[in-house]
Amino acid sequence: MSDETATIDRLVRERATRHPDAPMVIDPHSRITYGELDIITRDLAAALIAADCGKGTRVGLLMPNGTDWVRIAIAVTRIGAVLVPLSTLLRPPELRAQLRVASVQFLIAAEEFRGRRHLDDLGLTDTDALFDPELPALRHVRTADNLLAAHTPAEAPVDALAATVTAADPLTVMFTSGSRGLPKGVLHSHGNVLRAVRSGLTSRRIDADTRLYLPMPLFWVGGFGGMLSAMVAGGALVTEAVPDPATTLELLRRERVTLFRGWADQAESLARQAKTLGVTVPSLRPGSLEAMLPESLRAQPGARANLFGMTESFGPYCGYPADTDMPRSAWGSCGRPFPGMQVRIADPETGQPVPPGTVGIIQLRGPHTLRGMCRRAREDLFTADGYYPTGDLAHLDDDGFLFYHGRADDMVRVSGASVYPAEVERALRGLVGVGTAFVTDVPGPQGNRVAAAVVCDTTATTADRLRSAAREVLSSFKVPTVWLLLDSDDRIPRGSTGKVDISGLRALFATEAGHDSVQPPAVISK
Repeated sequence: MSDETATIDRLVRERATRHPDAPMVIDPHSRITYGELDIITRDLAAALIAADCGKGTRVGLLMPNGTDWVRIAIAVTRIGAVLVPLSTLLRPPELRAQLRVASVQFLIAAEEFRGRRHLDDLGLTDTDALFDPELPALRHVRTADNLLAAHTPAEAPVDALAATVTAADPLTVMFTSGSRGLPKGVLHSHGNVLRAVRSGLTSRRIDADTRLYLPMPLFWVGGFGGMLSAMVAGGALVTEAVPDPATTLELLRRERVTLFRGWADQAESLARQAKTLGVTVPSLRPGSLEAMLPESLRAQPGARANLFGMTESFGPYCGYPADTDMPRSAWGSCGRPFPGMQVRIADPETGQPVPPGTVGIIQLRGPHTLRGMCRRAREDLFTADGYYPTGDLAHLDDDGFLFYHGRADDMVRVSGASVYPAEVERALRGLVGVGTAFVTDVPGPQGNRVAAAVVCDTTATTADRLRSAAREVLSSFKVPTVWLLLDSDDRIPRGSTGKVDISGLRALFATEAGHDSVQPPAVISK
């Protein structure tokens, strides 16, 4: 399948022909092979067509991870309908805003998940005759169970409709909030999504033998991209609706998972809890997140690339083989841009390119970048020569390795100097006793102060020890003066897209600062 003809339908047919009996997706209760995926999603696509869903229809999908999410997402996209994954973490006002921004016409939702009934919360019912003045595009609402049980009309033109879909046609609207601000509906095509996924397989170390566990929700680009990565490679995705240490570890063992990807703090939390439970983490291959590997397979801090990307690039656009040390001069970097992706660093004020070694705004151009954004004109998104300014700060070295410095809108001024929270977080995560760290600024009597919420690996870790160690790796003005020590990251506030809520993090510091307790969690300020 060439990039020019790449569509989800063609990918499904190709995989079903080559590897019909290979598992495609596995959850704790069911599994689907590639051959089964072809058959059941064609049947489901027929039911969608009969329900007035066709090419170009914008379909919201509000469900947790599992084989049913995959079945519906694939059926929707095979016939050229546009998938709009929606987070199960959204509150009703947030959901309504995203449905409105994306002009969702057909909504499919789980009847209930984790005690919440989203359709009830929205005041919606399973109907084909909806009219809500706040959601003028929305006409059809289905519970997932009713859709999956629907009669399949034999005469539905699934193959004929799928044949009209091209690589240039829209595939999905993915919502992102960036690091702050209102969510943005990012539009991607079949071609640019599948190119993005294919280009990252080597760095992610995903192939046909991979059994990939992803704790990330499929409604985020990390989860959706991971699912498609498994499909493009011919591997298997292992997932679950509600990760829990005991059940997750059993799932990894039972399904012989070979690769654990996701967020580093998730892996660190699971590894800690496995130790507490006295459970052995199943054997995983290099390329998995470090915390899930035995000490003998872990790299030195900074030696492996931090795959770097965003929703607007449909996941990573920069990396290095996840099981391979980078050249020593590149340690701490995100690796190099993937083939075809052009990355340049521009001056934040003038927009002009800057030389290697200079920190500026990352601008992207290439086959992975977004096709557009809901309710935004192209000229508002791209430079005159077609680059997308990301808002991320970085520098490129002379060998083309990218070093991330945080978000432009996250830079803080402390004692007149610029501090990038991401840089401080990276340094703290390399310290003994630190599982992960989250950094921002908080007000103080003499101005802004650097504040760090640190998840500790051991109760012996103290703020004084961390402060002393941080002074060895950070300039004095970057060393946090406010410390919040935690035994897990459960209290770190996150937004609906899973990213840390900076305002909520500051509020957490403000709350804890009023406590007199000296036991973790505790704030110590000097």
